[in-house]
Formats: sequence, structure tokens, C-alpha cells
Amino acid sequence: MAETTNPRPLILYSDSGPEPPFPLCMEGAVISGFGRGSKELGIPTANLPVDAAIAPWIADVRSGVYFGWASLALPATHPDSTASTSASTNHSNEGSSSTPQATASQFQIYPMVMSIGYNPFYKNTVRSAEVHVLHSFGADFYDAPMRLLILGFVRDEKDYNGLDALIEDIRIDCDVARRSLARRAWTPIEGVVDGAKGTFDGAWLVR
Repeated sequence: MAETTNPRPLILYSDSGPEPPFPLCMEGAVISGFGRGSKELGIPTANLPVDAAIAPWIADVRSGVYFGWASLALPATHPDSTASTSASTNHSNEGSSSTPQATASQFQIYPMVMSIGYNPFYKNTVRSAEVHVLHSFGADFYDAPMRLLILGFVRDEKDYNGLDALIEDIRIDCDVARRSLARRAWTPIEGVVDGAKGTFDGAWLVR
């Protein structure tokens, strides 16, 4: 069983931005997964259906860990929705006699790390796409539309001797994703939730 024994690079690829075959696109409504991300790992995941009809590249893609950007169309009632904030702000500006109007859901961009494969540690028999959005959310967002732009490959999937080793590798994956995406050529022009803007064309995420 593989273990992490050597230091891993925390920034991947050149500063100039993603290279072919990236970016890869994937989208769908968030579905319930195996239920162990939060309970066992402390790392909640949002799952997307693995559908070769929608993402034909996924049938042949290498199993392992990837990083990139996720956009979510959160409902206006979700505590992390900017639509919710906008509705609240607009109501406060309209006077006490106005009726609050929730704005339509809109896509918000977050950094993410994801696994595509069978997760050998858990001996999955069905290939899955599990996304860990690098943001602390105030509520679940099952059924919310999600779009992914996958910008790079982090590592192959592995088996582990114990849960602690798996968690440690996942935490390094998250650090790699954050650091690699923080560069301007890797950050969407459209802007991300923390306010950063770069030179990468992420229009597909919010169209």
C-alpha cells in the first residue's frame, strides 16, 4: 500500500497557465455520495454523476486527484448565496413598505480539488467524481447546479494503511490546489468568491 514518504511539490505547472489537455469541463446537479467525507474525513465532498454522454473525456481520463474551479448556482435562500445578500441589500434600500424579492440563483466561483476514480482505500466498485470545494459553507447544497473547470492533475489515486495517512494526503492535495490556483494566469477574469481576479478565461463557469 502506498504512503506519502517524500515531500510533495506544493505548486504544480508553470505560472503561464493551464496546458492541454486542460481545461476539462464537467457539469451536473450535486448528488449525495457515500456519506463519509464529513463524517470520517472531516472533508465534505459534493458529488457529480459520472456521465460520459455529458463529459466524453471522463471515460478515458486517468484516475486520481485533480484541481481547478467549481461554480455553484446556490439558491437565494442559501446562507452563502450572493443572490441572498443582494436581495437583502435591495430590500433595505427600498424602504420598510417594500416586499423583499429574492434574486435568481447565480453562479459563484470557488477553488476545488476533486478525485475521479474508485478510491482504493474504500474499495469502491463504481467510479465516482467527488469534489471538495475549498470553502466553508453554512449549509448543504444538494441539487444545486455545479460546473467544473479542471485545470490540472495532482496525483494518482492510492491505497493507504490507515485513515490518518489518507487524510494527510487529502490535506496536502487541498494546499496544492490553493497555491497552484492563486497565480494570476490560473485565476478567472470573472472573479472568485474571495474577490481575487486573474487573467484566465473562466466564462464557461458563469455563462
